[in-house]
Amino acid sequence: MRAKASATHCRKLSIPTKKNYLNSILSDLSLDRKRGVCLLFISRSPSKIAKQVPIYLDNNATTKPCDEAIAAAETMMHENWHNPSSVHRAGQEARYQIELARKSVASLVGARARQVTFTSGATESIDLAIRGVLAVAQARSDTSPLLLTTALEHEAVRDLTEELGREGTADRRLLTLDRYGRIDAQEAVQAISNLRPAIVSVQWANNETGVIQPIREIGRACREAGSLFHTDATQWVGKLPCAIDWGDHAAETNPDSVPIDLLSLSAHKFHGIKGAGALVTSRRVKLKPRLLGAQELGRRAGTEATLAIAAMGTAADAAQRWMQDPDARAQIAILRDRLEQSLLEQVPGASINGVDPKDHSTPARLWNTTNIAFPGVEAEALLLQLSERGVYASAGAACSSGSLDPSPVLLAMGIDETLAHGSVRFSLSRHTTRQEVDQAIPLIVEAVKRVQQIAPIHP
Repeated sequence: MRAKASATHCRKLSIPTKKNYLNSILSDLSLDRKRGVCLLFISRSPSKIAKQVPIYLDNNATTKPCDEAIAAAETMMHENWHNPSSVHRAGQEARYQIELARKSVASLVGARARQVTFTSGATESIDLAIRGVLAVAQARSDTSPLLLTTALEHEAVRDLTEELGREGTADRRLLTLDRYGRIDAQEAVQAISNLRPAIVSVQWANNETGVIQPIREIGRACREAGSLFHTDATQWVGKLPCAIDWGDHAAETNPDSVPIDLLSLSAHKFHGIKGAGALVTSRRVKLKPRLLGAQELGRRAGTEATLAIAAMGTAADAAQRWMQDPDARAQIAILRDRLEQSLLEQVPGASINGVDPKDHSTPARLWNTTNIAFPGVEAEALLLQLSERGVYASAGAACSSGSLDPSPVLLAMGIDETLAHGSVRFSLSRHTTRQEVDQAIPLIVEAVKRVQQIAPIHP
């Protein structure tokens, strides 16, 4: 089915064949076709532009580890490399470092340390949260438990819930979206109240467009209906403060807090190291573990990744310190807006996905993210041209797959298929500078014009 869909997209966009189309791009870039399209490409005659320091604008994919995280990892490698389950002094010192990290991650999301279960990353956390809750619900009922989610979720949620629906583990239903990719809060509240699902899973902020969902209203509706609420907070945590009601009197001190029962996160999205994530749960959550064993209070078996976990703890502390200064976030948001406005002015027909074209502040988005549709180009080709110029960004479709399919997220938002094919995400970090943005703008414009010239696509 997927291959057939890809062929349809190619015909509709007047691309003779995927192979010929990509060959035209590779020929222009002087790439070694035997090395592959996106996974590895080596220029035979690198341009002068490519020799500059790379401008990294793909921070929603991963972030550069902060100095504190690197130092913590090095300490663990050299001094605390022992098994944290061992009873001897060295093992208990490694255990102590894990518990320090647990407290730091808990503090980052306004929880208690005991609520934090360490995993290998957000994907595993999501799987544990959704499958674990559904397994408990299924054991209590003769029918498939109801699961509410959206078509805009990260594939870790989207692919999982689709599979659960196909196999009959869950009755999967989708919440209504508007044209900007935001959930209709009123309809969502009504659906939760009427259907009383076992679990609702909604991203806090979208990884492709940065659009922020009305999770406060959704969380409150879940709490009133007795449903569990899971949020994939991978793109939120470390970028914006978490005011969360975990059901333990937090709402009494902060009436604006968000009721959440399960929250998934990943360290490498807030300048930690890959290989560590967490699932944070409220006391009312009961879930069936996926891996059996004694570690993590029996929720997740396997020897803990002490190096990555310790680095995540220090990265969490660094993120908290940075978030104490709202002006710092505002300054990066200004850079994002500067990038958007300049590209809209210099590339005819370009548009921003996920915002009102008359008011780019609506709906609310993450301060670091923009998703721009460039007419007449294929995003994969544009990304190759940008990479040759030292600008790193991404598109919704996974480049490593070699697929020419547009982003399912953008299509679910009702974005025109041609524009979805030419959409690129630029995501900044707290370390992005104005100089980098100003250097990137003409390089992006140049790359767009080049692709429009050598390999344009047409409706």
